[in-house]
Amino acid sequence: MSSPFSVSREDVAARDAADPLAPFRDRFDLPSDLYMDGNSLGPVSDDAERTLDRVVGEWRDRGIEGWTDGEQPWWEYAEYLGERLAPYVGADADEVVVANSTTVNIHTLIGTFLDRVADVPARELDAPDTVEDAVDASGNVVVANELDFPTDHYAIRAQFRQRGLDPDEHLRLVESRDGRTIELADIAEAMDDDVGILFMPTALYRSGQLFDVEALTELAHDHGALAGFDAAHTVGAVPHEFAAADVDFAVWCSYKYLNAGPGSIAGLYVNERYHGLAPALPGWWGNEKESQFDLELAYRPAESAGAWQIGTVPMLSAAPLEGSLDLLDEAGIERVREKSLALTDLLATLVEDLADAGYEYAVGTPRDGARRGGHVAVEHPDADRVSQALRERGVVVDYRPPNVVRICPAPLYVGFENVFAVAEQLRDVIESGDHEAFAASEGVS
Repeated sequence: MSSPFSVSREDVAARDAADPLAPFRDRFDLPSDLYMDGNSLGPVSDDAERTLDRVVGEWRDRGIEGWTDGEQPWWEYAEYLGERLAPYVGADADEVVVANSTTVNIHTLIGTFLDRVADVPARELDAPDTVEDAVDASGNVVVANELDFPTDHYAIRAQFRQRGLDPDEHLRLVESRDGRTIELADIAEAMDDDVGILFMPTALYRSGQLFDVEALTELAHDHGALAGFDAAHTVGAVPHEFAAADVDFAVWCSYKYLNAGPGSIAGLYVNERYHGLAPALPGWWGNEKESQFDLELAYRPAESAGAWQIGTVPMLSAAPLEGSLDLLDEAGIERVREKSLALTDLLATLVEDLADAGYEYAVGTPRDGARRGGHVAVEHPDADRVSQALRERGVVVDYRPPNVVRICPAPLYVGFENVFAVAEQLRDVIESGDHEAFAASEGVS
């Protein structure tokens, strides 16, 4: 039988041979040769393990003195990692900190801005003392979208309930036209003078659609609203320029493209104009460092993004990020993005070849690279069982209802031949009928 593919194995082998990022694969321990789930959990690298081991050693050898005498003193470790992350989101060092989890960061930032700045246009807020404390019904609408990851909505709705506001009235969702993507024109249609915050992902978790952060921020500010982003599905894979775009705030995790491990510490960005505001969920670790050990009962927020830290930095979930950033610094985010676009374009092309050959696959991710994040949504009527059959064959992917097999060719440890091999497995699963042996799963894998 002739190959359905428009690209040959020889073609992709040549691309691997010329790939400057190919050697980085050897620095990861992969649970499978075809590990394509880095958009959910990145694998461990030698670099991440090295910095984790160092901190464990400091804990063993120095105990409490690690706070002041660690190679990177633990006392300011969150700020240190924030400074390391700042170039990846295009921000100044004091606008970024690692802290909490992504969902906690959504709670504290949405809560902060509902309380403090929802009814003040971002472009008019020059200093914290111009902010009104009272919550007014006008300006307290948050615009999000129906394809968001659910935790975003859970947090936003909870923050409304805590303020005596009906979430059904104050959370306005932009609908999708096709179940895959959200269009800028439809977001603009949802904006009016009642909107205080536009909160969007930088990329949709199911389809991988990448949003134009600058355009969305401008849209929000034109309506006197703030622009916030959940960047969990892009940081470490797509370079950002949050400060240049005048983004107000953003959150993200570090266990996907940043490869810092399961449950690793999250990150947040807060535009410098808001430094000095009291967070909605204050904690001792967000107090200004100079007076933190005065142990006063009056809270003094740090004059930086560090104010939105709540509890003590969890060193063992933060330490792997340092090594991961060492590796990413060496690779270069621009080269990572360039290869990511090439890998996802190749995968989409091969899936389209299968579709043309009658295998019922479709690409649910925008083909325009400027609108594509780091993974490809491969659609199939029986995607659940196809994903199970792929995993049985050693192709680690995940399934997202109703019909998506998410495949992530992460550039630091996936090559062009790997992508070709995945496409062959997509073909073989259908040809063999292996997927028919699996029952539809009750949950989401």
